[in-house]
Amino acid sequence: MQRRGILYTVFAPSGAGKTSLVKALLDQRPELTVSISHTTRAQRPGEVDGVNYHFTNRETFTGMIERGEFLEQAEVFGNLYGTSQQWVEQTLASGRDVILEIDWQGAQQIRRLMPDNISIFILPPSLETLLHRLNARGQDDEAVIQRRMAQARDELSHYTEADFLVVNDQFDKALADLVAIVRAQPLRLSDQIDHLQPLLQQLLS
Repeated sequence: MQRRGILYTVFAPSGAGKTSLVKALLDQRPELTVSISHTTRAQRPGEVDGVNYHFTNRETFTGMIERGEFLEQAEVFGNLYGTSQQWVEQTLASGRDVILEIDWQGAQQIRRLMPDNISIFILPPSLETLLHRLNARGQDDEAVIQRRMAQARDELSHYTEADFLVVNDQFDKALADLVAIVRAQPLRLSDQIDHLQPLLQQLLS
């Protein structure tokens, strides 16, 4: 029987470091496959279409919404983001684990549709650190940064909706926490019962 992949969702306020952590997690756990979201957001310097995001226009995106092609979709700071339902379902069915880097709105939608997903919320160590990281990225102007900070408190209030909380204070420790979460999931009884059935029968005979 083909093992079904595990779906992980990682969400956090902008600037908490989830993108860097997910990238480092993928380097350590190559069996994970990251979902590439569709977005109407402008392409940033250094980003590659089809690698960082599937960049598209609003008309194309809304057409995909109407056809029910997204597992989750949300509007964040005027930009639309969405995850292909067909791609996620096919990837999980093939036995590969999938990780989604999304916002709290998307995490809520996925929890309703796929309640067995493993959700991880990334917390910053302080609001001051969050502001420093947003400024250090050098990707947004002051008005955008202030808007992100104003939104951060509401985003942070959704931490109760996650299965796991990881504080990104020391990057290496936060990464180790993520790795530990991913390492533990295949050891659950529901995942081990079929794989270990011959051993269990032998031990209990």
